[in-house]
Amino acid sequence: MENIKKAMRHIDISDEGSNHRHAIPFSEFLEVVLKNPTGTIRNVFQVFHDLFTEHVGEGVDEYPNDPESIQYVSYDCSKLLVEGADHPFFADRLFANRLVNIVEALRTGAQQNKIYIFDGPHGCGKSTFLNNLLKRFEEYANTDSGTRYETVWRLDRRQLAEKGGNETASILESLFRMQQNPNKKQFDTIRTMALPESDGQFIEVPCPCHDNPLLLIPKALRRQFLDDLFDNNEFKYTLFTDKAYEWIFQDVPCTICGSLYDALLTRLKSPAKVFEMVHAVPYTFNRRLGKGISVFSPGDRPVKQIILTNEYLQRTINQLFSDSNQVRYIHSRYAKTNNGIYALMDIKSHNIERLIELHNIISEGVHKVEDIEENVSSLFMALMNPEDKKNIKEFQSFSDRIVYINIPYVLDLNTEVEIYRNIFGVRIDDSFLPRVLHNFARVIISSRISLRSEAMLEWIPKPEKYSRYCDKNLQLLKMEIYTGYIPEWLSEEDRKALTAKRRRRIIGESENEGRQGISGRDSIKIFNSFYTAYAKSGEMIDMAMLCKFFHSQKDLKSSIPDGFLDSLLLLYDFSILQEVKESLYYYNEDQIHREILNYMFAVNFEPGTSETCKFTGDKVHITDELLEGFERRMLGSKADKEKLLNLRKDTQKEYTSRTLTQEILVSGTPPTETRLFESLKDRYVFNLKEKVLDPFLENENFRRAIKDYAEEDFKTYDKKIRDDVTFLMDNLMKKYRYTEAGAKAIGIYVIDNDLARKFTNP
Repeated sequence: MENIKKAMRHIDISDEGSNHRHAIPFSEFLEVVLKNPTGTIRNVFQVFHDLFTEHVGEGVDEYPNDPESIQYVSYDCSKLLVEGADHPFFADRLFANRLVNIVEALRTGAQQNKIYIFDGPHGCGKSTFLNNLLKRFEEYANTDSGTRYETVWRLDRRQLAEKGGNETASILESLFRMQQNPNKKQFDTIRTMALPESDGQFIEVPCPCHDNPLLLIPKALRRQFLDDLFDNNEFKYTLFTDKAYEWIFQDVPCTICGSLYDALLTRLKSPAKVFEMVHAVPYTFNRRLGKGISVFSPGDRPVKQIILTNEYLQRTINQLFSDSNQVRYIHSRYAKTNNGIYALMDIKSHNIERLIELHNIISEGVHKVEDIEENVSSLFMALMNPEDKKNIKEFQSFSDRIVYINIPYVLDLNTEVEIYRNIFGVRIDDSFLPRVLHNFARVIISSRISLRSEAMLEWIPKPEKYSRYCDKNLQLLKMEIYTGYIPEWLSEEDRKALTAKRRRRIIGESENEGRQGISGRDSIKIFNSFYTAYAKSGEMIDMAMLCKFFHSQKDLKSSIPDGFLDSLLLLYDFSILQEVKESLYYYNEDQIHREILNYMFAVNFEPGTSETCKFTGDKVHITDELLEGFERRMLGSKADKEKLLNLRKDTQKEYTSRTLTQEILVSGTPPTETRLFESLKDRYVFNLKEKVLDPFLENENFRRAIKDYAEEDFKTYDKKIRDDVTFLMDNLMKKYRYTEAGAKAIGIYVIDNDLARKFTNP
């Protein structure tokens, strides 16, 4: 018995078990408004935006100082759509940016008279996405940070029985009379008015439309009321100027609350007395009960009862006011999700009828219930397969009320890999050499991206210039841009040519991609076949295994572009060559910094002069040989004279227009942290690394030492080779997540396939 009592006490005191959300008088509600105005004065669109603010955040821009940035940032949607979900939904970068932009528009007032339809092919995860989003919204709306208040009336039988009641002066009455200098301290007096605890004395009448209690303040007086209520602060300025808050001045209460207010004012002769019967209660969301969130599947039959009422409440109200026509407690089913979310899962069968019925509601914002007009202000959402668009084609007037949000198959290779990790476990990485798992994702995504890209060809008219690193259709390059990454193997000219306008065009093409190719469901099946076939071998899965697998899949041949696997292998070879070079390369950073700073300074003077560099203190004898020597280390020994001069001119222009005038003199940026310095250093180091492997390729002992690394025989090699190989292995493991066995394998692979000479610049 003691254990039972203990368990019950725990339930009784736990937050989840109690979940009591008490009603508070209107005067106390105003105190809550003053303490937390942004949390209490908000509609469903603002709450939806706040959900994203709390669960997604601002996102990360990998190139914050890029003047050609298009704010295509990395958003982490895991808290919103993955954590705690039975079936996680992984939003790729493209969809996440699309979604966040829509949510930003919602908050700023673009939400009126719209239905948001998530449009995508079978197997893209639409239903999973919407279910997870609604679940998180429901959870958030029922927490303190997501709480909004709705109106509930507590009608005092005893006071209504008195004819007229007592007229008392209060701050509320003063506000309604629009006095010039209200004394806000009088709210303390109102707060002390406690409602007597007497069974049967009060009749609770909930607002079926979940109206914010502030909407009961007569519309003509509301602006003055809020002006008197708030001090002159930042929120007050936002309230009166931000489009997101227009609703608080424009909306009217539901017909039931409006009728109750009028009837009570007639009886009590005092707005203050009326507001003593107004209470506020947290708006509780419950999808299963259809409260605040209603979701309809195509097979859900329409209900026969169109008009909803409460006969007990109606009889009681009639008795209180002795007039059955004064307050009619009737409403539609749309009232249950007013200021909430109304969602349709797939536009087919009965959901076609529901969508058509929403036409007038979305267009006018009202719904007729017998003779009564019911306001409807909800967030309307729907899912749609491409073939179902024909179901609403004949309703052309509806087209401008629909906002389509494309939700295609995943086009971001990092997200595709996250899906594999989620389903098969994060330890799958241990079975792959670095890059190979992501290359599997690249093959899958190649089937979803268009073969011809006008935006890419406008940027790079001759794709064959990158034939050593990229496919002829530039899909591999486009995939990198979709992930937010600009590859280092691009030429300097093409990097500069990637303007914001071009980048937007490339990203914009994603709207028409991901609607065909290997679906999300099929990619999981294919990966399962691949993983189970090669993970058991005991060897780490490499590119040879990946290529062998896809070449053997005859049913996938038509989905994967011709030559794509060959180009993918070339890019892989080039990438791991850079990793080995980076891991072998050791440079004197101080010396490199000194050379770059001297060059940045020297290009501003005519050859034949001598100047003291203000950054290094070195006396620099400026000659063509000095400048050209540095430029050839940057561009390669075979670069022609024109390229050298262009580098010199570009450096001088950037230095005078931005580096010196804006970054160093105005912002106080150290010279080594300026954009020009970082750009020159990246290119300088890249070209120095190009030759780093040459001394080792001629030494057969170097290959054998890699093979014998960590073995007893490794001790037999001379100290220089042992140091070089150890340096290489340590860096491969630390920087690129190779295991010891993987680092040895990749080192031997680079040497045996002569990758250094294969990718030597012509």
